[in-house]
Amino acid sequence: MKTCYLSFFLIILCHPLMAQDILVDRQSRISFFSSALLEDITASSSRASSALNIVTNEVAFKVPIKSFEFKRRLMQQHFNENYMESDKYPYATFTGKIINMIDLNQVGRHRVTVTGDLEIHGIKQRYTSQVELDVKEDRITAQTTFNVKLADHQIKIPRVVTRNIAEVVEVNVSATYQSK
Repeated sequence: MKTCYLSFFLIILCHPLMAQDILVDRQSRISFFSSALLEDITASSSRASSALNIVTNEVAFKVPIKSFEFKRRLMQQHFNENYMESDKYPYATFTGKIINMIDLNQVGRHRVTVTGDLEIHGIKQRYTSQVELDVKEDRITAQTTFNVKLADHQIKIPRVVTRNIAEVVEVNVSATYQSK
């Protein structure tokens, strides 16, 4: 009987994902793409922080709005000052949960559904997205794409530039959770 308990204890200690309930990625990548009549706009940040609880299947993200980088400096300035008001609302956050429970210790590719609250520009909205998880022995990689309607977060587009900015923005999120 002691051998059975010792074996179980050694398996838990040696399996890196089982030994650690909460995995963190401090360099999660978030990008967005806006396709409009006159101009496509894209920006990205690799300064998002993310956590994944492999026991409760909860997930959280936090990204500084000013960390998004654009091809043109003027776009970045307008984004922060006129649209996102990043001095007033410095972060976008997401807190949610994988709703179809899976064993995150099981190596392989898994397609899961995550639902939770996305707060942008001080406004929370409920989102549900399909997420592709690639579970390996030393890490979990998560990838998703979903759409955000700017009006849902009270982000106003001035009439002068309505042809330059889409009302719906495609958001891509990628995180890699390493076990320690």
